[in-house]
Amino acid sequence: MQYRELGRTGFKVSAVSFGSWAIGGTWGPVKDNESLAALHRAVELGVNFFDTADVYGDGHSERLLSQLRKEHSKTIYITTKAGRRLDPHTAEGYNRENLTAFIERSLKNLSAETIDLLQLHCPPTEVYYMPEVFGIVDDLVKEGKIRYYGVSVEKVEEALKAIEYPNVQSVQIIFNMFRHRPSELLFEQAKKRKVGILARVPLASGMLTGKLKTDTTFASDDHRAFNRNGEAFDRGETFSGVDYNTGLKVVEELKAICPVGMSMTQFALRWILMFDAVTCTIPGAKRPSQAEENFSVPDLSPLSDETMKKVKNIYDEYIRESVHHYW
Repeated sequence: MQYRELGRTGFKVSAVSFGSWAIGGTWGPVKDNESLAALHRAVELGVNFFDTADVYGDGHSERLLSQLRKEHSKTIYITTKAGRRLDPHTAEGYNRENLTAFIERSLKNLSAETIDLLQLHCPPTEVYYMPEVFGIVDDLVKEGKIRYYGVSVEKVEEALKAIEYPNVQSVQIIFNMFRHRPSELLFEQAKKRKVGILARVPLASGMLTGKLKTDTTFASDDHRAFNRNGEAFDRGETFSGVDYNTGLKVVEELKAICPVGMSMTQFALRWILMFDAVTCTIPGAKRPSQAEENFSVPDLSPLSDETMKKVKNIYDEYIRESVHHYW
């Protein structure tokens, strides 16, 4: 496992870390014993950074991570998110009373006195233009409820605004073979400000594993069944905003250039790690076998310049027009 510095926190976190949305909910059936086995296997493989949110299974994911931490003596960093419990999810809801309540609830779920890294959870764009919100989070740091904070965003523009605030330590953003835009201006600015980048949705909701087919079906509670057009939340969260059949076609193009000895999953994750602005990527894992495939990636050989160029050409030909300027 490789480790990279997270912003200015002093944390050195695993380059491939663990995203726990899938073990919380809205990804179809999942069994806690398998989820815990995957979490334990991740730690055994050197993973020390786990991403969650208070809305993943209504706190279930946080509670699983609390159990994991109790069962390990190794240092484990947990980052959680706050804001999406708001209903309606409005900028006005990001006030002191609500944020404090959300954080208190997460502390209880995590059995912790302090949250290692709190992220505002894809708030409305207006929030990034409300310095008072970031002032509230600064106060929560002073109170000892959180150590550091960052943001999870939908759009590059939101990320660029967020990192203007001096205490923002990290930006979590969708970055994968279907979503190249963050690697342009954002990565350069994040490096200048020493802000960490957490690359989320690295496998484009499973599309980049190469295992999905035209007749693949999804459970009714799986967002890949109910959010393809943004019916429940931002459509970019599901298959990275790429049309399903287009995604399948592009994956076939990518399979043709996948290096020998790598699975498509490993190829997709290794591509992300080729960008030095990325602190870590956070694929999910429901089973130990998935953990083993994901977390072996930092030990794989770097991709060649030729392969990187081919990935970009495929993106430019099939994907760019439909996603590049939306997020």
